[in-house]
Amino acid sequence: MLAPARVWWKPLHRYEKSWLIVAFAFCIFLTAMMPLWYLMGRQNVPVTTYSVEPEQFAQITEAFAAKYKIGEINGVPVVAPPPNSDVYIIGRRWVWYPVVQLQKGQTYRLHISSLDLQHGFSLQPNNLNLQVMPGYDYVATIVPTQAGEYSVICNEFCAIGHHLMTGRIIVTE
Repeated sequence: MLAPARVWWKPLHRYEKSWLIVAFAFCIFLTAMMPLWYLMGRQNVPVTTYSVEPEQFAQITEAFAAKYKIGEINGVPVVAPPPNSDVYIIGRRWVWYPVVQLQKGQTYRLHISSLDLQHGFSLQPNNLNLQVMPGYDYVATIVPTQAGEYSVICNEFCAIGHHLMTGRIIVTE
């Protein structure tokens, strides 16, 4: 029986060297592109964050829902605020409250907060994602560009009823 070679390291074959060079060049390219994606990609939602007491945010949202209520879906009020207004949405076990009806092409300031746990606000099929924490008011200025009904889901595991945590944003013409 032959003993293994004393030096296990062998020079790379030219094909292995070629793939290493291509992979390294691709890594350098992607690293250089990250600042450009951030600055020019427009995929990052400009969000302003304020500190807020959950009870205070709940009171503001309840008053907002009562003022602009136009209907109800499964016990959750549907609200239609006027253009250029503030829209308040609460994430809590296991619902996004209220359902919001917006007008296409109009500007709105979404105020989003949680009352209990960390939640992920994900507007589908658009790719708007925010992490929502209790004690913080996340404000995003949006202009809906397409009419339709959009689902809001929680994309951050928030306990046993996480899969039930859905909401809606309805955009009308």
